[in-house]
Amino acid sequence: MIPFNKPFLTGKEAHYMYQAVYTGKLSGNGVFTKKCQEFFESRYGFRKCLMTTSCTDALEMAAILCDVKPGDEVIVPSYTFVSSALAFVRQGAKIVFADSHANNPNIDADKIEELITEKTKVIVPVHYAGVACDMDKIMKIANKHDILVVEDAAQAIDSFYKGKALGGIGHLGCFSFHETKNVTAGGEGGLLVINDERFIRRAEIIWEKGTNRAEFFRGMVNKYGWVDTGSSFLPSEINSAFLLAQLEHLDEIQNRRKEIWNMYYEGLKELSNNGLIKMPDMPDYATNNAHMFYFVCRNLDERTKLLAFLKEKGILAVFHYLSLHLSGYYKDNADTIPTLPNCDRFADCLVRLPMFYELKDEEIGNIIETIKEFYHEKNAL
Repeated sequence: MIPFNKPFLTGKEAHYMYQAVYTGKLSGNGVFTKKCQEFFESRYGFRKCLMTTSCTDALEMAAILCDVKPGDEVIVPSYTFVSSALAFVRQGAKIVFADSHANNPNIDADKIEELITEKTKVIVPVHYAGVACDMDKIMKIANKHDILVVEDAAQAIDSFYKGKALGGIGHLGCFSFHETKNVTAGGEGGLLVINDERFIRRAEIIWEKGTNRAEFFRGMVNKYGWVDTGSSFLPSEINSAFLLAQLEHLDEIQNRRKEIWNMYYEGLKELSNNGLIKMPDMPDYATNNAHMFYFVCRNLDERTKLLAFLKEKGILAVFHYLSLHLSGYYKDNADTIPTLPNCDRFADCLVRLPMFYELKDEEIGNIIETIKEFYHEKNAL
């Protein structure tokens, strides 16, 4: 069976984890935490970075920093992972779901302004598959209405919008280092990027369980105590050590993933040209970080049969999100259920193909030919 995902190991992970153990500091914010944060600040020009235990935690920190309170409204695309909404629900927010763009799963920036009310506090653009949302439009709307923007860049490491690194455009940005991402912190991990000076000091306090402990260790105060809300958002040094080994090979990892992505694209063009599938949409303002390769089938029945056919042939391809506005939790707690046809189409029709560093060229060729075989059997080619 060709798996959907397999985390890549550079060979340095265990060595760095061993080093972390013998520094005598495992609880986080040590040598490896700082090296990872410095990597992102230096490479992408982010103002301030804080490692977190997950992207969910980074989003929860962002929700606290945005001072989201019960009754505030937060605009989130429905076609996303639950954490994009849940982090703000935990603060008491009302989630206002937005539809995807017709051409790709990202939020339709042209539909955002009509959702804004006097209660709107935050907009959460999600850069699906590492491909940028239209951030100029989103930031213009946010600035016009004095709304904060939290970029969910969980899938968007090393991806750009008009030359600007994703995660560094909104007021705050959130990344994931889960094992399914391009690089991992040993299975789980995340990063909060603070682009607005106003939030830097409070972010460190929230990060350190509501204390000014970070300032104490920098010698800025002679003791530390409980000064704000917060939680245990800081990851272990073991996780940061694992991640650093991956970051040092980021270009190598990215280059191979892009090779795989391009092989899929070239190999499946025939099906796209014949109108049998819709290939990934790449706006001219966005770069491709090869987080995933997806295409869109014509209907749910076709996708269901294709996934079953691939599984029979030893290939694990998968679908992705279910529309959050149709989830049981949301329907049980919402006054009205919006109609979001583009989100629902991607939920019903999108297919993700295996994507990982060690995927061999012959395996990619096999996957491509098996997909073509499926459509040949349907007499579509």
